Amino acid sequence: MLLAAMTYMVVFVAFVWDMASHSKTLGMQEAARARRRNASAQDASADGARELVGAGAAHAGASGGAGSSVAASSGTASAGGTTTDTGVSGEFRTSADRSTRGAGEFEALNYSHSARRPAARVAVMLMVIAFALHAFAVVSRGVAADRVPWANMYEFCSTGALVVAGVYLVTLVFKDLRFVGPMVSGLVLIMLCLATIAFPTPVSPLQPALQSYWLIIHVSIAVAASGIFTITFAMAVLQLLQSRREKRLALGEESRMGFLRAVPSSVTLENFAFRLNSVGFVFWTFTLAAGAIWADQAWGRFWGWDTKEVWTFVVWTVYAAYMHARVTRGWNGNRSAWLAIAGYMCVVFNFTVVNTLFPGLHSYSGL
Repeated sequence: MLLAAMTYMVVFVAFVWDMASHSKTLGMQEAARARRRNASAQDASADGARELVGAGAAHAGASGGAGSSVAASSGTASAGGTTTDTGVSGEFRTSADRSTRGAGEFEALNYSHSARRPAARVAVMLMVIAFALHAFAVVSRGVAADRVPWANMYEFCSTGALVVAGVYLVTLVFKDLRFVGPMVSGLVLIMLCLATIAFPTPVSPLQPALQSYWLIIHVSIAVAASGIFTITFAMAVLQLLQSRREKRLALGEESRMGFLRAVPSSVTLENFAFRLNSVGFVFWTFTLAAGAIWADQAWGRFWGWDTKEVWTFVVWTVYAAYMHARVTRGWNGNRSAWLAIAGYMCVVFNFTVVNTLFPGLHSYSGL
């Protein structure tokens, strides 16, 4: 587990290095495009001026033709101006338009083979190695305990971190989410450090209430939902930062967050996070229902207002409000991002504070 944590730390550094270098490259490309647009505009203006001078020196009998030349040259200059205006803001508009279309909604998340990103390649390769070490550690824990390795907080946290890394690597196969790599690898590293430092728990047998096949079903789905919510939390934070940058650029101001050049538009981030949150919400709904069935088998009642049960329902309520507000009430943009962040904060509170400070039937922290 410590080897996996150290490898994740190197992955985090590599992803940060990639973001810095790639955003710098994109900044240089934007500056070069701006220079080309300005040069094209100046050339078009110079050509129009030369044609006007030539038309004024022509014979008076050809004044009609000269007028046509002037009109044609004015039309050319106007067309060039339109192209230049589209070039200045067309990238921003295209990014927003693609985010709202059906087929090309996530086109900005497709891989681009035009830019070489060696640091990102190294980061992804090292993350695969870290994931393999991490998986070996989790499986070894399960073999040593002769059960599934998620019966206490140490095991739940380490297995949850494994799921976060696994979901991220699987998603990387289909979409270019390397821009969220620093936050995902950083969160996985924090979860591993939290498990090994704050929640160290020796291998021990299961409590009687946990000796059920529902432990595999209920907790595994909860771990998967938490892993998805972790990734969408990272995307919501990036969405807020990108939205602020886009507003500054729209006002003609400079943004100090140059690394966000390597991040898609806030609308694209919001829509993709909503898709992932929809899957996570379904998983959490099943977690809540399976927990009620397990409680009936273990304690003879489906619901007893235990602290853990209440906060599991609070998490479900917040994400249900997020889904409902965005779909039916039009809560797009920053408001939806803040709701997603609030939901993840409830997940973290449910795992840390509720498990360690509140007594109840679900006090299985092992501390």
